[in-house]
Order: sequence, then structure tokens, then C-alpha cells
Amino acid sequence: MDNQSRRDSHGKRLEDYPRPSVAVDTALLTIDPAQGLVVLQVRRPSGPGWALPGTFLHEGEALADAVARSLADKANIHGVLPRQLRVFDALDRDDRGWVLSVAHVAVVPPERLATRVVETTRLVPVNAPGRLVYDHTKIIELAVADVRDRYQAEPDPDGLLGDAFTLRDLRLIHEAVAGESLQRDTFRRAMEGQLEATGDTTAGGRGRPAELFRRATM
Repeated sequence: MDNQSRRDSHGKRLEDYPRPSVAVDTALLTIDPAQGLVVLQVRRPSGPGWALPGTFLHEGEALADAVARSLADKANIHGVLPRQLRVFDALDRDDRGWVLSVAHVAVVPPERLATRVVETTRLVPVNAPGRLVYDHTKIIELAVADVRDRYQAEPDPDGLLGDAFTLRDLRLIHEAVAGESLQRDTFRRAMEGQLEATGDTTAGGRGRPAELFRRATM
């Protein structure tokens, strides 16, 4: 029996069921020294306003490949591997028809966005993303909540600081993600069990050299 003749318990074949279009949308976040946590947006090519970089899934294409294609085509960003966040499936989310969006999120160092096309992209504070199409504002809100939860639990899980860093630098990155100041001693106690000293200190600069740490290997 071939696949096209197989029927389910209702006597229907796969092709008897209506199928939605599937899209991917990515909340790509980074840290701006003046604005804190910001999100990448792209200018819409066929309508007014801005949106998250996204695209429709092509036949025979994996979701991760569609995400990579959308970032490359819409923003000239390559080599980023976003995580799946959630499926957005409200029936009225897209005025073009029945469209599911598989939302993704990634947090990258600012230098990973150096090749972005400035004329058609912008970095906007996550707490003031502007008016966006569809449910992209909700995707940003969920992405930010997800990232903040991860940074509460782990020291710089996305590696924004590189391999070695001071406790002060770590706290400042976590404050930028959290969008608020963090109490120094409380932060240190929460993170120190997941850090190990490198045996090195900072060189140069003013004041006493600061001890360098790295993420502990589990």
C-alpha cells in the first residue's frame, strides 16, 4: 500500500486535510551599550513598517535552514543558530491567510551583526519595539522572557563575554539583559558556584587588577 492510499481512523488520506502555510520568525537580540537589550528588525520589502526577519518554509526545507535563509536574505547575517521558541498559531494572526509561525530566538555579541545591511535593518530596545506586523511584538516579549530566565539561572549562557571575564563585566552583561541593576553580593552568590577562577587577572587600566573567571565545566 503506497502512502497516498493510506487512510486514518476517519477514512481520510493526508491530502484530504487542509494545510496551513508555515513561516519562521526570529527575535535576534544583542546588547547595545547605550540602550541595553535590543532586537534586530528589518524593513518590510512589500509594505510599510518593520518586522522580525522571517520567511515562509519552502517545500522540503528544514526549519533551521529557513531561519538561516531569512537572516541571510533579509539582513546579511550568517552563521547564527537560533533556538526554537514556540509556535504561534492564532487563527487571526496573519491577514494573508492561515499561517503558523515557528518563532526562534538567539542572543549574539554585537560584532556578529557587523555585516547587517544598515539601510534596511535597525536595532531597537526590546521594551520599545514600535508597531510591528502580525504578532511580532508578542514574539519579542516571549523571547526576552526566555532569555532573562536563562540569564537568571546561568552565567552569560550565550557567551557574550567570551571565555574569560571579571565578575564586574559579568554582572554588567546580566544587568543589560535584565534591564535593571543587580545587587552585587546577591549576584555573586548566585553565580559563583558556576564559575571557576582562571588564575589570571586583568592587566593595565586603573585600580587593582581584577580576577578573571570562566564558566565552570559540568
